Amino acid sequence: MRPTGKSAMLAVGLFVSTVLPALADPAIVEDVTGREVEVNVPVRHVILGEGRQIYFLAALDKENPFQHVVGWRDDLPKADPESYAAYLEKYPDIAKLPTFGGMKDGTFDIEQAVALKPDVILMNVDAKTATEEAGYIEKLAKVGIPLVYVDFREKPMENTEPSMRIMGTLMGKEKVAEDFITFRAEAIKQVTDVLEKNKPAKPLVFMERAGGYSDDCCMSFGNENFGRMVELAGGTNLAKNIIPGTFGTVNPEQIIASNPDQVIITGGMWEGYVPGGAWVGVGYGADTAEAHRKLENLTKRPAFTGIKAVKDGNVHAIWHQFYNNPYQFVAIQQIAKWLHPDLFKDLDPEATFKELHARFLPLDYKAGYFVSLKDK
Repeated sequence: MRPTGKSAMLAVGLFVSTVLPALADPAIVEDVTGREVEVNVPVRHVILGEGRQIYFLAALDKENPFQHVVGWRDDLPKADPESYAAYLEKYPDIAKLPTFGGMKDGTFDIEQAVALKPDVILMNVDAKTATEEAGYIEKLAKVGIPLVYVDFREKPMENTEPSMRIMGTLMGKEKVAEDFITFRAEAIKQVTDVLEKNKPAKPLVFMERAGGYSDDCCMSFGNENFGRMVELAGGTNLAKNIIPGTFGTVNPEQIIASNPDQVIITGGMWEGYVPGGAWVGVGYGADTAEAHRKLENLTKRPAFTGIKAVKDGNVHAIWHQFYNNPYQFVAIQQIAKWLHPDLFKDLDPEATFKELHARFLPLDYKAGYFVSLKDK
C-alpha cells in the first residue's frame, strides 16, 4: 500500500534527508600526469592502488581514514608492519578489506575491482606504464570507474602538494589538505631559510636506499626523492651525477673514491620481505638500540672501507617510507640536523613529527624513525 497525503510527504522528506548527504557532484580532476578525469566527489568508495597510500589519506581524515576504502593493495603489512599493526589495533575491520596485487607486476584483478564498485581508483604514477600497457584505464572507463594518478615517490618534492590537493578534492577535504600543505611548507622553510641566511659548506652525502635489504651494494637516489631531500637539507648528493633518474645504483668503488662526509641509510622492519636480513629496523616504535647495532654492522661492508663518514661516525639511518609519503618534510629536518648540527641545534624533527600526528593523523606518535652512530 502506497502512502498518501501527509504520510507520503513524510516518507519523501525522510528519503530526501537520508539520500542528500550521500549525493556527489561530477568534477574534473587533473591528476599529476596532466590527465583530466571526471569523478563524482566527494568519493564514497575508493580503491587504493598501494596500501601505503593510507599515509596521505590518514593526513586528511583523522577520525577514520579507512571509512571510504573498499579495497587496497596488500603491501603495507610487509613494507611497514608497525604502522599496519597500529592501524589494525585502532581499526580492526581493515583486516577484512579486500586486497589486490599490483598493476606493475600484473597481479591486479580488474574483475575484483569492478565488483567493489569504487568511485575512483588511486594509482601511483610509477605504475603508469604498466597500467597503460595492460589497457586498464580503458577497461575501467567502460564500466564507469575513473583512475587517478598521484605521486609521492617519483618526484615527491614536485608532486606532493598537487597530490594532496587532488586527494582533498576527491575526499571533500580541501581545507584539511591546504592546512597540511601549509604545515609542510613551513617545516621545510625552517631548514631552507637558515641555510639561505648562513650559506654553510655542503657536506658530500651518500644516501643508500634500503641498505642491508640484499647483499648487493649500493642502491641510491638521483636528483629526486631522498636525493633531493639531501640537497634541500644543505648537502650534496653523491649520486646526483651518477644516477640519471630517481632511483639507481652506485658502485662500491665510486663510494670509496668519492669519500663522502656523511652516509644516510634508509631502513625498515622488513622481516616479511627478508627474514633475518641486515636491514636497519627503524620506524614506528622501533627498537633503536637494535637498529644502532645493525647500522654499525653495515659500515663494515667493503663499499665503506676507509671513508670519512665512517671514521667520523657520521653514519645514520632513517625510515625508508619517508620516500613514499607526504611526511618527507620531517626527513628533511632530520637530515639537516645531521649535516649541520651547529646550525640546527634548536631544530626538533621529533617535535615536528609529534605535531603532525597530533594535528592530522589518527595514530599517537611513537619514536623510532631515526638512529645515528653519533647516538650514545
